[in-house]
Amino acid sequence: MTPDEEQPKGPTGPATSAEQAVLDAAQDIVEEAAGSEPLAQAEPAMDALDNPRRLLLVHAHPDDETIQNGATMAHYAANGAAVTLVTCTRGELGEVIPPDLAHLEGDGDALAEVRTAELAAAMEALGVSDHRFLGSDAGATFHDSGMVYDDEGRAVAPPDMHSGAFAHVPVDEAAAHLVRVLRQVRPQVLITYDPDGGYGHPDHVQAHRVAMRAVELAADAGYGAGEPWHVSKVYWTAAPAEQAVEWLREAKRAGVQSLDPEGPLPSVMVPSSQISAVVEADEQLPAKVAALRAHATQVVVHEKTMSLSNGMHSPLTGTEYYRLALGKRGAADGELETDLFVGIPSA
Repeated sequence: MTPDEEQPKGPTGPATSAEQAVLDAAQDIVEEAAGSEPLAQAEPAMDALDNPRRLLLVHAHPDDETIQNGATMAHYAANGAAVTLVTCTRGELGEVIPPDLAHLEGDGDALAEVRTAELAAAMEALGVSDHRFLGSDAGATFHDSGMVYDDEGRAVAPPDMHSGAFAHVPVDEAAAHLVRVLRQVRPQVLITYDPDGGYGHPDHVQAHRVAMRAVELAADAGYGAGEPWHVSKVYWTAAPAEQAVEWLREAKRAGVQSLDPEGPLPSVMVPSSQISAVVEADEQLPAKVAALRAHATQVVVHEKTMSLSNGMHSPLTGTEYYRLALGKRGAADGELETDLFVGIPSA
């Protein structure tokens, strides 16, 4: 290599062949998906505040957004809505699946840089151009808190949590950063986790608390600088427990490693009577799959399922469900909303 040739850079210097292979593969997937019909933009991109529909999502780590809301994000982006993702940490403590990248696990800065690149590729696949890390506008960063599983299989805080862990940050301190984003972007709809973070992860729980507090503070004319903004609807990611248990039982019969259908269910799975909305976006499943593959350190995509580092499988689907936590329902009793913006006047 001559001095004039630029050597690819990795997290801590020149990229290893394994790191470069993962990122090259992610980019190939993104480029292939970008040319497919599901990713085509339905209308020209507009300045966010000129857009009558603005959706903001708050997630804890890179990959959470795609796993839980990838089809929803791609659906609204492809249909002209302004979609903004706020990620609270860079996932420094994630477990790494590919053996060739095992050296990244435990090296927080290196893994964070790779996961940041994976997130950028995933956002390309989903057609989302507005992504921010919480606090980045003010030079702040929040560290992955990590997690362990308790005896019942629930995610809990580790005993040796990092001193700068996101879960340790006072809620109002972290929420102040999100308030600035809310007042700038002015979303009508916000998506985040339920109070238990879906399955107990301390960063998910903290992201829920920060998001809900920021919604409250953003609407307070007496708080901070900037024009107040009232978020019309807040949704929590959910899944109908009845459908989930049926799928888990089928998976068990088929010998697919998954959660115990007879055991305690994570909080994201709730009775169907608590489900408020559904986004049916099967046409965006290719985009979601491409984004999942971009998160190569964290996710394995199979023919009909995906799995994480614990080896547990869950179905690949373009249908995503939500609980309305704040705001007025836009559907009759007994019916599900099929558009998260239904009932909201254009802003």
